[in-house]
Amino acid sequence: MNTKSYQQLIEEARKKTGAPLDQALTLPGAFYTDPSIFELERKALFEAGWLFICRDDQVAAPGDYFAADTAAGPVLIARGEDREVRAFANICRHRGSILLEGQGSCRRIVCPYHAWSYRLDGRLSSAPEMAALPGFEPTDNGLIPLRMESWAGFLFITCNDNAPPLRNWLGDMPDRLASHKLEEMRHVWTVSLEASCNWKLLLENAIEAYHTGLVHRDTVGAQASRGIETRGHWACLQVLSDRSIATLPGDEPGFAPIAGLDEEARQGTYFTAILPNCQFAVAQDCLWWLNIRPLSVDRSVVEIGGCFPADSIARPDFEPLARPYFERWEKVGREDVAILEKQHRALMSPKHRPGRFGPREEQVRLFDLMILDALAAG
Repeated sequence: MNTKSYQQLIEEARKKTGAPLDQALTLPGAFYTDPSIFELERKALFEAGWLFICRDDQVAAPGDYFAADTAAGPVLIARGEDREVRAFANICRHRGSILLEGQGSCRRIVCPYHAWSYRLDGRLSSAPEMAALPGFEPTDNGLIPLRMESWAGFLFITCNDNAPPLRNWLGDMPDRLASHKLEEMRHVWTVSLEASCNWKLLLENAIEAYHTGLVHRDTVGAQASRGIETRGHWACLQVLSDRSIATLPGDEPGFAPIAGLDEEARQGTYFTAILPNCQFAVAQDCLWWLNIRPLSVDRSVVEIGGCFPADSIARPDFEPLARPYFERWEKVGREDVAILEKQHRALMSPKHRPGRFGPREEQVRLFDLMILDALAAG
């Protein structure tokens, strides 16, 4: 399919998905299975927008670093000796090796290939045997910086120098979640799950409760929900419950609701979807995230991270009280991955045709429309 054909496919999908909910159609299978569309998404979404990488408190001390592979390339977050947090392309300036992986602490960033080393502020510190090379200037060979901004302790990067400020990208989400005091939370737990499916399936699933009574019948069960009107690059569903649903129905929440929650926040958990690839699920007593990292058109990594208010973490009984939360998040995540891998297999069939959205899938339609709008603009 040539570029013009892809443009036509995108425009046709925009018309059908952009119709009123009771007439709209889901995306064609090619949007989940075609590698060329995945490359269009890489350019129009992942290289152009804001990507959540980690929490500020995950790189709390000088020397702490966090490395992540993203659809916009490998990223490195590091806190310097001056306590400033910076973002870089996780690429050696010599021959392009990955520098660091995972999470840890170091005094210098040393390339494992030829031992070029960098200070934590990105400056080149040592390049063995290169000093004799005519015209070689260490100041020209530091790490490539990335634009980074923070909201409520969450660190986002963009590869696009012309991207709007992060707060503009998030629209009214910071105001909607203000009473949860997310900036006072701390990260305590992470698990990563491999998923043999397209990244969009994971986000679509995360903002509808239509599936929960069946897929999660033995865990969270059926859920009542309502759509939340949003402004900015995000969609939102609120699952209604007067108690935190961050634990399973048989496990009572171990922590009290956050003091000062506004009336709407007390009514349930916000399930957000922030374009392009992450969700913050914000309950009355905690937050967990899904950070979807696409590896290819049919492979993704689902990072699930959990945060609690600092006063909850300070409790001497925090660990046993928090364990049911961790178990619930991972168990439900694995249930979702299992059904979405089946969905992806079905979408590869040449017999697949777009279906109708149900009355509880408006947020999925809106999120898909954001993706289509970005592809059309790109």
